Amino acid sequence: MTESDETAAVTAANDAFYRAFESLDIDDMTEVWAREDIVRCVHPGWGLLQGWTDVMASWERIFDNASMMHFVITGAEVSVEGDWAWVACTENLTQLMDGQVVESRVQTTNIFRKRDGRWAMVHHHGSPIMT
Repeated sequence: MTESDETAAVTAANDAFYRAFESLDIDDMTEVWAREDIVRCVHPGWGLLQGWTDVMASWERIFDNASMMHFVITGAEVSVEGDWAWVACTENLTQLMDGQVVESRVQTTNIFRKRDGRWAMVHHHGSPIMT
Protein backbone atom coordinates (compact mmCIF):
# COMPACT_ATOMS: atom_id res chain seq x y z
CA MET A 1 0.00 0.00 0.00
CA THR A 2 1.12 3.54 -0.66
CA GLU A 3 1.36 6.12 2.11
CA SER A 4 -1.88 7.74 0.95
CA ASP A 5 -3.59 4.31 0.95
CA GLU A 6 -2.45 3.70 4.54
CA THR A 7 -3.64 7.16 5.57
CA ALA A 8 -7.02 6.43 3.99
CA ALA A 9 -7.18 3.06 5.76
CA VAL A 10 -6.42 4.66 9.15
CA THR A 11 -9.00 7.37 8.46
CA ALA A 12 -11.55 4.63 7.72
CA ALA A 13 -10.64 2.84 10.97
CA ASN A 14 -11.09 6.09 12.89
CA ASP A 15 -14.45 6.69 11.20
CA ALA A 16 -15.51 3.13 12.10
CA PHE A 17 -14.70 3.86 15.75
CA TYR A 18 -17.04 6.87 15.78
CA ARG A 19 -19.80 4.95 13.97
CA ALA A 20 -19.46 2.23 16.64
CA PHE A 21 -19.57 4.90 19.35
CA GLU A 22 -22.75 6.41 17.88
CA SER A 23 -24.36 2.96 17.54
CA LEU A 24 -24.15 2.44 21.33
CA ASP A 25 -23.63 -1.23 20.49
CA ILE A 26 -20.85 -3.08 22.34
CA ASP A 27 -20.48 -5.61 19.51
CA ASP A 28 -19.78 -2.80 17.04
CA MET A 29 -17.26 -1.28 19.46
CA THR A 30 -15.41 -4.56 20.02
CA GLU A 31 -14.89 -4.85 16.25
CA VAL A 32 -12.77 -1.69 16.05
CA TRP A 33 -10.44 -2.53 18.96
CA ALA A 34 -7.44 -4.84 19.00
CA ARG A 35 -8.25 -7.79 21.25
CA GLU A 36 -5.06 -7.50 23.25
CA ASP A 37 -4.09 -6.63 26.79
CA ILE A 38 -2.00 -3.70 25.50
CA VAL A 39 -5.15 -1.66 24.84
CA ARG A 40 -5.62 1.50 26.90
CA CYS A 41 -8.36 4.10 27.20
CA VAL A 42 -8.89 7.42 28.96
CA HIS A 43 -12.42 8.77 28.77
CA PRO A 44 -12.90 12.46 29.65
CA GLY A 45 -12.76 12.74 33.43
CA TRP A 46 -11.76 9.09 33.96
CA GLY A 47 -8.46 7.55 34.94
CA LEU A 48 -6.43 5.25 32.73
CA LEU A 49 -8.10 1.95 31.88
CA GLN A 50 -5.74 -0.88 31.01
CA GLY A 51 -6.42 -4.14 29.22
CA TRP A 52 -9.16 -5.51 26.99
CA THR A 53 -11.53 -6.47 29.82
CA ASP A 54 -11.49 -3.09 31.60
CA VAL A 55 -11.66 -1.08 28.38
CA MET A 56 -14.65 -3.03 27.04
CA ALA A 57 -16.39 -2.85 30.43
CA SER A 58 -16.05 0.95 30.26
CA TRP A 59 -17.77 1.04 26.87
CA GLU A 60 -20.60 -1.15 28.18
CA ARG A 61 -21.05 1.26 31.09
CA ILE A 62 -21.13 4.28 28.78
CA PHE A 63 -23.57 2.61 26.39
CA ASP A 64 -25.85 1.51 29.24
CA ASN A 65 -26.15 5.14 30.36
CA ALA A 66 -26.54 6.82 26.96
CA SER A 67 -29.59 7.16 24.75
CA MET A 68 -28.09 9.11 21.83
CA MET A 69 -24.66 10.33 20.75
CA HIS A 70 -23.68 12.07 17.54
CA PHE A 71 -20.13 13.08 16.57
CA VAL A 72 -18.83 15.61 14.10
CA ILE A 73 -15.06 15.17 13.88
CA THR A 74 -12.99 18.24 13.01
CA GLY A 75 -9.30 18.98 12.60
CA ALA A 76 -8.35 15.34 12.12
CA GLU A 77 -4.62 14.83 11.54
CA VAL A 78 -3.50 11.32 10.61
CA SER A 79 0.07 10.11 11.09
CA VAL A 80 1.31 6.70 9.98
CA GLU A 81 4.66 5.18 10.97
CA GLY A 82 5.00 1.58 9.87
CA ASP A 83 2.42 -0.57 11.66
CA TRP A 84 1.44 2.24 14.04
CA ALA A 85 -0.78 5.23 13.38
CA TRP A 86 -2.52 7.94 15.34
CA VAL A 87 -5.27 10.41 14.73
CA ALA A 88 -5.48 13.68 16.65
CA CYS A 89 -8.89 15.30 16.30
CA THR A 90 -11.65 17.22 17.98
CA GLU A 91 -14.90 15.44 18.80
CA ASN A 92 -17.88 17.77 18.57
CA LEU A 93 -20.39 15.71 20.51
CA THR A 94 -24.14 16.09 20.77
CA GLN A 95 -25.79 13.74 23.24
CA LEU A 96 -29.09 13.29 25.00
CA MET A 97 -28.76 13.18 28.79
CA ASP A 98 -31.78 13.07 31.09
CA GLY A 99 -33.98 14.34 28.26
CA GLN A 100 -31.70 17.32 27.60
CA VAL A 101 -29.54 17.90 24.53
CA VAL A 102 -25.95 18.50 25.66
CA GLU A 103 -23.15 19.64 23.38
CA SER A 104 -19.46 19.31 24.22
CA ARG A 105 -16.05 19.21 22.62
CA VAL A 106 -13.31 16.70 23.36
CA GLN A 107 -9.70 16.80 22.17
CA THR A 108 -8.81 13.24 21.27
CA THR A 109 -5.91 11.05 20.27
CA ASN A 110 -6.69 7.63 18.82
CA ILE A 111 -3.83 5.17 18.30
CA PHE A 112 -4.07 2.24 15.90
CA ARG A 113 -1.88 -0.80 15.24
CA LYS A 114 -1.88 -2.78 12.01
CA ARG A 115 -1.96 -6.55 12.32
CA ASP A 116 -2.81 -9.02 9.57
CA GLY A 117 -3.62 -6.15 7.22
CA ARG A 118 -6.16 -4.56 9.59
CA TRP A 119 -5.90 -1.29 11.53
CA ALA A 120 -7.33 -1.74 15.04
CA MET A 121 -7.53 0.74 17.90
CA VAL A 122 -5.14 0.17 20.80
CA HIS A 123 -5.55 3.49 22.63
CA HIS A 124 -8.22 6.19 22.89
CA HIS A 125 -7.63 9.31 24.98
CA GLY A 126 -10.19 12.09 25.25
CA SER A 127 -9.77 15.33 27.19
CA PRO A 128 -12.67 17.77 27.56
CA ILE A 129 -12.22 21.20 26.03
CA MET A 130 -13.44 23.74 28.54
CA THR A 131 -15.38 26.66 27.11
